[in-house]
Amino acid sequence: MIRDDIKAATITAMKAKEKERTATLRQISAKIKDRDIEERTSGKEIEDDALVTSVLQKMAKQRRESIEMYVTGGRQELADKETAELAVIEEFLPQMMSEDETKAAIEAIKAETGASSMKDMGQVMGALKAKHGAVLDGKLASGLVKAALS
Repeated sequence: MIRDDIKAATITAMKAKEKERTATLRQISAKIKDRDIEERTSGKEIEDDALVTSVLQKMAKQRRESIEMYVTGGRQELADKETAELAVIEEFLPQMMSEDETKAAIEAIKAETGASSMKDMGQVMGALKAKHGAVLDGKLASGLVKAALS
């Protein structure tokens, strides 16, 4: 389980006195714990690795956006810090689908659902997320679905 890998990595980083890595791993654990509490109150059951993966994907997306903003704002030292955090987060994310794999999945879903116009984009994106949510880059998929349906 990904959660166990994160705990083991935290202990290893603490023993090795890697302050930045330990801090990032603790942030990940805190976000996962927050999400656990949210899910407990919502009453929905989500498979543990799926929950952890969704938390990691959200954190990675936030880091990418921050890096972009810091670079355009001329704050390279902050961008470097975010890049280091992103590297730690991505260690625990499953390998994302490539552009070719995403295109193939989109074509398969178009064939299944009979989607042919932009009106069907929501249906195609929903099916994509249901089948490949943990390994799907949403931003890439959205662009490819738009191109495939236009």
